[in-house]
Amino acid sequence: MSTQATEKPQTPLGALVMAGQGQTEAEAITETIFMVKDISNAYLVTTADGDLLVNTGFLGNGARNKGLFAPHRTGALKRIIVTQAHPDHYGALPDQQEPGTEVITGVNFVDTEDYFDRLGPFLGIRSGKLWASMTRRDGPPPKPPRIIPDHMVETVHAFEQGGRKFEVVKTPGGETLCSIFVWMPEEKIIFTGNLFGPVWRSMPNLVTMRGDRPRLVRAYLQSLEHVRALEPELVITGHGDPIRGAATIRADLDRMHAAVTYIERETIAGMNAGRHVQDLMREIVLPEDIRIGEFHGKTSWVVRAIWEENAGWFHYEDGTTALYGLPRSTVYPDLVELAGGAGALAARAHVHAAAGRPLEALHLLDIALGVAPDHEAALTVKKAALEQLLARSDSTNLSETMWLKAEIADTDKRLPAA
Repeated sequence: MSTQATEKPQTPLGALVMAGQGQTEAEAITETIFMVKDISNAYLVTTADGDLLVNTGFLGNGARNKGLFAPHRTGALKRIIVTQAHPDHYGALPDQQEPGTEVITGVNFVDTEDYFDRLGPFLGIRSGKLWASMTRRDGPPPKPPRIIPDHMVETVHAFEQGGRKFEVVKTPGGETLCSIFVWMPEEKIIFTGNLFGPVWRSMPNLVTMRGDRPRLVRAYLQSLEHVRALEPELVITGHGDPIRGAATIRADLDRMHAAVTYIERETIAGMNAGRHVQDLMREIVLPEDIRIGEFHGKTSWVVRAIWEENAGWFHYEDGTTALYGLPRSTVYPDLVELAGGAGALAARAHVHAAAGRPLEALHLLDIALGVAPDHEAALTVKKAALEQLLARSDSTNLSETMWLKAEIADTDKRLPAA
């Protein structure tokens, strides 16, 4: 009954994240801007008065990234600018910082470091399930370095270096509360980092599966509007190749803005009409002319994020028991007994899965396996249902794909050896 699809070698975002493997030299974006691909990319900007970096790459990769940039260095490293406090953006900083290098971040950078430090064990377990196979080298990565910025930007920090003008701009949105972008006004070049997510012209991930502080939809739209108003001619993001040409960039930004605005409008309308969040997650679909990629975020997840941003954690349809600390799983033994045993639930789940209803099957299997975790028939149907979902996903969204693969692997381990 397995519907295991032929696996793609990598999701689109996964391919971007791993694009630096095997890179032997930095790529020239312009005559004075060079890119090293990493979990998140690092960028070298050369000037007549020394160099600067925008992001540094992932922890453990500092020596490698420094070596790739070395042939293009023109002088002392005057500044390192970090666009957000995620370790893939700043983890390699200590290996590249030089005496006298000024470290510039957005305000709240240290607060964001503190947040990840406080929740390190919790987030580490969750991230491990989704990302460990992609980010680990020879075992788990070391703890991120502690960075103390020399300058944390609250609004705009303008400076000139070697005759080139730079503006570091604090943004209302982004993947962290300390997000910034770097604007070169005379050259119409902008470094956005992951301000719009890790994949250009794609759905933002307003609440990550691994856990993070929520990212507000209006802050995302305001950040996009700010960048759009600058009319950049070259956008250099956190992952992938630069986007070139004012017309192309404007069209992409317009489409991203229209897509997220549409989802917000339809979600709010549904809330005001008394619809349930799960209904809206299934029903809200972007019109074809404003559809964007769903490589990190998904339309349905943005719907839920907007709902909970505005309404909070308590869903009225969950009823009274949601107010208290006793989960539904406490009555699973009663349901299994009333159903005639875990086997009866597994058999009905099989009917759903065979009819192409894997989610209905998984709902029943959660009950059966909650009482009989090693029930072979239930595990067999669960694996088949998960494989259906993976096949339907077409391995497009990284978090969804990695979650389903992890669940399939866990289920497989619990099944008796063939």
